[in-house]
Amino acid sequence: MDETLEAFLAAWEDCPAKAAFGRVRAALESLPGVVVSAKVRPGVSASLRGSHPAQCGRELFVLIDIIDDDPELRWLSVCFYADLVTDPEERGDLVPNGLMGEDARCFDLDGEDDEAVAYVEARVREAGRRAAGR
Repeated sequence: MDETLEAFLAAWEDCPAKAAFGRVRAALESLPGVVVSAKVRPGVSASLRGSHPAQCGRELFVLIDIIDDDPELRWLSVCFYADLVTDPEERGDLVPNGLMGEDARCFDLDGEDDEAVAYVEARVREAGRRAAGR
């Protein structure tokens, strides 16, 4: 994985948002065939991007951002193309043109609610299956 991301994570004090990131990251990395890349923009965000070789026309299926505008209060924004995930409990926000110019479904997590983190983990697995054509 990206050394810059690993350094960012090593410097981040343990907190619920960091634990939530670890869980969502593990869900992403457990998907068969997934390609994970990272991008760190200090003071803005640190991101994981999940893609799948079977996916046509899109460079990713999930964007997991650690929002870093206030290092004391970091939180996660996990976004998917709106057509790749369901949201049966309507926990996410529909963001028109929110992901690479396409409609997105985004979930904000502070890590305080285990059930919310599990819900987003399930969306990661769902989007990964759909991106892989399964």
